[in-house]
Amino acid sequence: MGKKISCLIVDDEPLAADIIEEYLSRMDGYELVAKCNSAIQAFSILSQNKIDLLFLDIQMPKLTGIEFLKSLHNKPKVIFTTAYSEYALEGYDLDVVDYLLKPIPFERFLRAIDKASRLISSSTVLASQAGNSHAASEPYIYVREDKITQKIFLSEILYIESQGNYVKIVCTNREITSYSSISLIEEKLPENLFLRVHRSFIVSTDKITAFSGTTIMIGKIQIPIGRSYKTLVEQILNQE
Repeated sequence: MGKKISCLIVDDEPLAADIIEEYLSRMDGYELVAKCNSAIQAFSILSQNKIDLLFLDIQMPKLTGIEFLKSLHNKPKVIFTTAYSEYALEGYDLDVVDYLLKPIPFERFLRAIDKASRLISSSTVLASQAGNSHAASEPYIYVREDKITQKIFLSEILYIESQGNYVKIVCTNREITSYSSISLIEEKLPENLFLRVHRSFIVSTDKITAFSGTTIMIGKIQIPIGRSYKTLVEQILNQE
């Protein structure tokens, strides 16, 4: 096997996390980057490391695994590890690789990581092919405005606002309105450069000039921080 698959374990039960770590230690081709007990810690690790596979508990304090996963874009492959079977349907709606119920038998663990490994290998090939043609260019996205597809460089984006069935992308020298959801736009953006701070707002983190417990400032523009995003936003911005 070539490059090892980098893994992160997020579980507030030390014994459960230790079992997954022990299972991984039996496997060739997998590297455990970190093990943490909260989604907040996991966000910090993900922002600093390339993680291929995330083992994620659901019931955790402050921020559940499902809430955490919904906040991410450019997600790693995810395997839910939980004692609660009632979350299985929602897990698959979030496109997770697998859903493991505790206590996790080793044979069931093997099937899950085999599936994850095949998906990661496929994604790596596609990313490599795309990178060969665009490696030297400044990162950008395409969005459709009316009947025209607009190219927007990430460096020019200040913030993005949801307006019903449309999104307004506010840039340094123009505004673009596109028929799209903010979640679809969010999936195109790298999580180390952009932050969802409200159900209706995404901001460019390097354009933030000030913030409080309720507001993000981009120059003179005030953007609200949603209550359900507050804890995560504060943790991320306080690390900047």
